[in-house]
Amino acid sequence: MPTILSPGTTAPDFTLNATPDQKLSLSEFRGRRVILAFYPADWSPVCGDQMSLYNHVLAEFRKKGAELVGISVDGAWCHQAFAHDRNLHFPLLSDFEPKGAVSRAYGAYQDNVGESARALFIVDEQGKIAWSFLSPVGINPGADGILDALDMMPAPETTNVAT
Repeated sequence: MPTILSPGTTAPDFTLNATPDQKLSLSEFRGRRVILAFYPADWSPVCGDQMSLYNHVLAEFRKKGAELVGISVDGAWCHQAFAHDRNLHFPLLSDFEPKGAVSRAYGAYQDNVGESARALFIVDEQGKIAWSFLSPVGINPGADGILDALDMMPAPETTNVAT
């Protein structure tokens, strides 16, 4: 069983393909909360249910000030087909080459099966891990833990503009 990064740890930055020709970096979310959802494979039944559930509660995540990013070792073309099939409205990032490098950096890679474990992280506005969770194999962790963790975080800072 992997040992994932703990809350309080600086989230390792990364740049991965969001599409076959576009990249996305964690640093682009600085100043905002981001949920990193590592998962084993696009087309597996549990992963499909998990990503579809997150898509269903995406507005709730955003209402709580967080963006969502899915990450697996599948290639960008596979992600693109999966996102289209499931009508997903959040980026799926390809940790394909070098295989699992980002998953390894977060402690979520499973060498014995060659894919990421089902691991969740909330990265706060300063780039620190505020919450992390490693789901048992084959279990969809759902969204309640993420929503509860977001509720426990201090309210996002708002900028007051004098009028």
